[in-house]
Amino acid sequence: MQILKINKNDAGQRLDKFLMKTLPNLPASMLYKSIRTKKIKLNRKRCEIGTVLSEGDEIQLFLKDELLEKKKTDDAFRKLTPRLSIVYEDENLLLVNKRAGLLVHADDGEDQNTLISHIKAYLYGKREYDPDREQSFAPALCNRIDRNTAGIVIAAKNAEALRLVNEVIKNRTVDKRYLAACHGIFEKKEDTLSGFLVKNSDQNLVKIYTHKPKNLPPHEVKEIHTRYRVLAEKDHNSLCEVELLTGRTHQIRAHLASIGHPLIGDGKYGVNKEDRAKGYKFQALASYQIAFTFPEDSLLSYLNQKIFALDPASVWFVGELFGPDAMT
Repeated sequence: MQILKINKNDAGQRLDKFLMKTLPNLPASMLYKSIRTKKIKLNRKRCEIGTVLSEGDEIQLFLKDELLEKKKTDDAFRKLTPRLSIVYEDENLLLVNKRAGLLVHADDGEDQNTLISHIKAYLYGKREYDPDREQSFAPALCNRIDRNTAGIVIAAKNAEALRLVNEVIKNRTVDKRYLAACHGIFEKKEDTLSGFLVKNSDQNLVKIYTHKPKNLPPHEVKEIHTRYRVLAEKDHNSLCEVELLTGRTHQIRAHLASIGHPLIGDGKYGVNKEDRAKGYKFQALASYQIAFTFPEDSLLSYLNQKIFALDPASVWFVGELFGPDAMT
């Protein structure tokens, strides 16, 4: 028999979901059968598949040893010297300024030098994260931005913070603002754009329509709304603050390009030859400001009414294209 004790970061999960994460060698069919036949018990009593776990609970497992091998942790981060630009940090959350060109998560070409690996290395060095003691949780990113986009990314240090941030993102009670440097001078200095977005997953591109296309399945067509405000103009370029009223793949880049104002450095939705020649190899887009509205009685309600923002001088394209006083 083996006993798994539920810690703080394991609590709040369904029994079956926790065991699937923790015991990868235990097939789902055998997991469910073992719960029914009482080979898996909770606090020495019969339990249900969907029982929600609490801190201090104990799971008794009357199974073969080869089925009880725990999930191996990814230790690549232990080899890293963390390099982070921290915007804000407390015991629950970490807001970091991701540089353009850095992946947030591993892909086929890069599995170590990623934002999440640097965050794990940083918290491991502070002894705030010990993978050898965690059973089902690791520090996680709550939002993602493209590799070639810069700006604020939210990381949760514990399971409750992760759940709460994911909840407010889903409910759209997070106010996120972006800075975008665009080609051309806008006729309207402030506007809310509406349209319809269709994603081509094979090409990793999206197309914007002003009217809903009737020749496509409804589930492939997403309504989008993008609000912008021009902050500065120089040399036939415009610096805009952009607010996503809907959050879709490449929405800012494609929506602004669709009205004739592609982002500087954007090779997907703009003509990028001249930008490349000038040294702009990333799209001029940064997530620069964020504010939360959490439920009043929640763990993170102390963050309500606070605005977290980057110093515009730290955004690589602002001073370079519009001068040091562009946003003053």
